[in-house]
Amino acid sequence: MTTAEPRAHRPSPVPSLTEQFKHGLAAPICLTWEWTYACNLACEHCLSSSGRRDPDELTTDEIKAVIDELERMQVFYVNVGGGEPTVRPDFWELLDYAVSHHVGVKFSTNGVRLTEQRARQLAATDYVDVQISLDGATREINDAVRGPGSYDMARRAMENLAAAGMRGFKISVVMTRQNVDQLDEFKAIADSYDAQLRITRLRPSGRGADVWDDLHPTAEQQMQIYRWLLDHGEDVLTGDSFFHLNALGSAPLPGLNLCGAGRVVCLIDPVGDVYACPFAIHDAFKAGNVRTAGFGEVWRNSNLFTQLRTTQTGGTCTSCPAFDACQGGCMAAKFFTGLPLDGPDPECVKGHGARLLDEVDHSAVPRATQDHSRRSGRRAVALGMPGVRATQRPCNESPLADLPAAAAPWSSGGGS
Repeated sequence: MTTAEPRAHRPSPVPSLTEQFKHGLAAPICLTWEWTYACNLACEHCLSSSGRRDPDELTTDEIKAVIDELERMQVFYVNVGGGEPTVRPDFWELLDYAVSHHVGVKFSTNGVRLTEQRARQLAATDYVDVQISLDGATREINDAVRGPGSYDMARRAMENLAAAGMRGFKISVVMTRQNVDQLDEFKAIADSYDAQLRITRLRPSGRGADVWDDLHPTAEQQMQIYRWLLDHGEDVLTGDSFFHLNALGSAPLPGLNLCGAGRVVCLIDPVGDVYACPFAIHDAFKAGNVRTAGFGEVWRNSNLFTQLRTTQTGGTCTSCPAFDACQGGCMAAKFFTGLPLDGPDPECVKGHGARLLDEVDHSAVPRATQDHSRRSGRRAVALGMPGVRATQRPCNESPLADLPAAAAPWSSGGGS
């Protein structure tokens, strides 16, 4: 009797990194955390509809407790935003606390409180990165969206960081119909400060829904962005914003090129609610609250995140030969334009989304759950922050009250 030769062991194929990400990780690799809804500006396209402070925002101790939990989960950094996070009187205390607890911080700011002194402090602090928002390479283009005075404010913050010796800070640009032609100018500004340019996609989220039709790039401009990124992608960050453009050609843009919502990405908002995506602040995408469950419990076991980590069908898009390249596009962009989540992106480069948009009942399109806009417009800065001064009406207190007048000229000129 002969015996069969043992077969060589063939290990199971290791799934790609992208495939592993689709099923979620033990902790997010991109956690956006908004520390306040208060903001000194009223940007037309603000995805969180920020302006006024929410009286139920997480306290200093509550934020520190979440940081402790993130340290235990080995979350190595968070993207802190708002609103304008630096108007919290405890911002610098919280930043130092996070860094000392092994949670790095990259915070987004319009530059309002990046004085020369604060810039020197940041330059001397490890595991901190700064991202300055600028949506026009010229004052005219930027201030039309972000408010009068905002261009000079951002450039002053950049000057302070550069003078303090901070290199590699980020200049973050939301691409609009008005600034696509300024891509080379944005890159030149970043290079002049030894900074890094980051461009992101405009989403119809928050107040962005109101200006989407007027501001989102045209089909021709989408092609322009794609070609520019192919030429400059190694030196420019995108936050994986433009993976829907991969359907334009055979060369993929750098990045994961998939929707990471609830898989590797999520948002904690100022009141502790956890959403699957920073661009989808709506009850349909809310997974829980850190006050009631703790962040780790929400991330690991929420029904919503569990569902998002199952294999998605792709719906009608799977019949398109470009589906493997674009993965159907952005979930938030679909939701806030009234398109089905398993349908095409509204900016689908094949035109499928545009055709479906013609059939949408716009009166039934979802709106963001939270809206902290200042209804009086940009003339008043009535934001309020707890703990700045004793007051009978904290929501009427300005977070800029302790700044010298020369540091905030736009506040008296109707710009914020």
